[in-house]
Amino acid sequence: MQETDADSYTPTVQIPVMTVAELQDSLLVVLNDLQRLEGLVNHAANNLLERFETANVSLAKADLDAKAHEDLADLRTALHSAITELQFQDMATQLITHTSKVLKACADRLAYEAMEADEEELQIIMQPLPDRPNPVTQDEMDAGSIELF
Repeated sequence: MQETDADSYTPTVQIPVMTVAELQDSLLVVLNDLQRLEGLVNHAANNLLERFETANVSLAKADLDAKAHEDLADLRTALHSAITELQFQDMATQLITHTSKVLKACADRLAYEAMEADEEELQIIMQPLPDRPNPVTQDEMDAGSIELF
């Protein structure tokens, strides 16, 4: 079966170069904001983990009576649960990294399509879109369970 002109037609849309440039700039601004957000989330998670560890060490050194010892065990359990919740940071970082890759690939593609880069530039700027649409499928965490993604 031979291919006809109708079979090979690819629809195109004419967009002014300035519009493409503004859209690419906006994508890169969002990418920068996501990278800043990732830094803030990582910083907050590291601070929380450090404070939980300090609290745990302080509790271990405490000289308490029997009733306080039971309360201490409950408090340690709560601290361990809170540390488990810090898995949020890992999932958030994965989502930010994935979204950043998608935005960068879209910005690169816009630049390439609008400016028609030569072969050397194409190899430098074109980032492939990530294979998976979402690297994190878990949306909640329970102590004692783990979901690999």
